[in-house]
Amino acid sequence: MPRPRVLSGVQPTGALHLGNWLGAIRNWVDLQDTHDTFVCVVDLHAITVPHDPAKLAGDTRSTAALYLACGMDPKRCSVFIQSQIAAHSELCWLLNCVTPLNWLERMIQFKEKSVKQGDNVSVGLLDYPVLMAADILLYDADLVPVGEDQKQHLELARDIAQQRINARFGSDGQPVLNVPKPLILKDGARVMSLTDGRSKMSKSDPNEGSRITLLDPPELITKKIKRAKTDPQMGLEFDNPERPETHNLLSLYALLSGQGRDAAAAECADIGWGKFKPMLAEAAVAALEPIQARHRDLMEDPNELDKVLDQGRQNAETVANATLERVRSALGFSPRR
Repeated sequence: MPRPRVLSGVQPTGALHLGNWLGAIRNWVDLQDTHDTFVCVVDLHAITVPHDPAKLAGDTRSTAALYLACGMDPKRCSVFIQSQIAAHSELCWLLNCVTPLNWLERMIQFKEKSVKQGDNVSVGLLDYPVLMAADILLYDADLVPVGEDQKQHLELARDIAQQRINARFGSDGQPVLNVPKPLILKDGARVMSLTDGRSKMSKSDPNEGSRITLLDPPELITKKIKRAKTDPQMGLEFDNPERPETHNLLSLYALLSGQGRDAAAAECADIGWGKFKPMLAEAAVAALEPIQARHRDLMEDPNELDKVLDQGRQNAETVANATLERVRSALGFSPRR
């Protein structure tokens, strides 16, 4: 019996941080043992805003290397770069032509980002949820690991697949596209900002002190944790709504030290911030050291990284092109010879 398939990916804009690792990539690593796993660097999504081409190219490779450094194993999964597979763009166009405009205009992230960009807002910013739908649907994904803030995009992909493709061009017994389900990963899924315990850690936050990136050197990690927002109370605890920063920093310690919640809560119940912050910094530095060492090795050996990405691209193309041909055929296009 085939294993259920999952597809995941992140943009190469901005450095990956603890939230990306603990909330997403770490879970992808576990999924490799039980699922047919595809992970991509979604670089086409990175150009919906003004960008530096040279930086995009470097960040794309660095992000792929970080996937591998965090434990994605090319023998157990397919790691690839989105833009290297033309089927993403072609399926996006086909889906564009059946997706109602008002579905896109109501997307929350478009509303928020278009206000910030003003007159410079691009068609790509409006349309990128359809590209995201193409990303997901190309691989016949059964499950898509998503956080709460991405559920609306997955629902759009499901609606396009079921209402605009399968219902119009397929049949109950022979759907054109597989309709994926969300896989909500709870543990560690919401790592919050170091400067605001009520806001999610984000690559787009203008305050770099709000996040620890996976490639931050030890001295910078220590500095950011030392400056992290706290409160005047003695002792640390989980789940007190009046102490969001305390909950966040203690959660990070529980994850990074590997102790888990119960042991971390017991160890830190009676200590102050002066003692706790160096403990958290030490745990963060130790947890990230092997990731940084592996990333450095991969970036210094481009042939190894290229080999992994070439194999991932070949695996992904096989699946993506088969799906694209099903959609092309269903919509009335001649098969490619």
